[in-house]
Amino acid sequence: MIFLARLANLRRSGNKVLGAMTKCVCAGHHTAGTRLRVLVDMDGVLADFEGGFLKKFRDTYPKDPYIELQDRRGFWVSAQYGELHPDLCEKAISIWESKNFFIELEPIPGAVEAVKEMTNMKDTDVFICTSPIKKYKYCPYEKYAWVEKHFGKEFLELMVLTRDKTLVSGNLLIDDKPDISGVEPCPKWEHVLFSACHNMHIQLRPPKRRLHSWDDWKPLLDSKRQ
Repeated sequence: MIFLARLANLRRSGNKVLGAMTKCVCAGHHTAGTRLRVLVDMDGVLADFEGGFLKKFRDTYPKDPYIELQDRRGFWVSAQYGELHPDLCEKAISIWESKNFFIELEPIPGAVEAVKEMTNMKDTDVFICTSPIKKYKYCPYEKYAWVEKHFGKEFLELMVLTRDKTLVSGNLLIDDKPDISGVEPCPKWEHVLFSACHNMHIQLRPPKRRLHSWDDWKPLLDSKRQ
């Protein structure tokens, strides 16, 4: 009897492990004929965070050293600036915590046109999924204002602000951050890395994919529908 009880426990444990493995393997899987849900990051994908930061940093701290866009490495700007000099880390952070930083960012080339066209596609739902910074005095409001400015009021209904994108369900997440983690170990979406100056040096291993620019978005969605 003890042996049978242990065997039953092992089987139940095995089923849980198999279920977790299946969930991870099937993340972002799309069944043909159903609606496709696309989550689009904002900073670095729709809005030119890196270019806007560099311009404001040089204007604000003209005597300090800075990092050219082609030399950027790593997602966290402040970390790389801190390697130049310890006090540059806090100075970098002060740039995107300041008023008007987010609302004055320029759109990434082709982003506005691509996302507007994407939202009009048959059987396609598009949401702007973005993480506001923890110092929230300006950032959340300016993100909404930026979307209204460049996309129109109707797109405000398509915004999702969250610190944890793993909790948002979808088929695709287009994001420039190489590693996205959170509460859910196996999110439902497939993460497609959007090319940015800070991640160009990263070599992706299949099945991970990269979207080099907004010129290439249609084949990406088509591949997900197959």
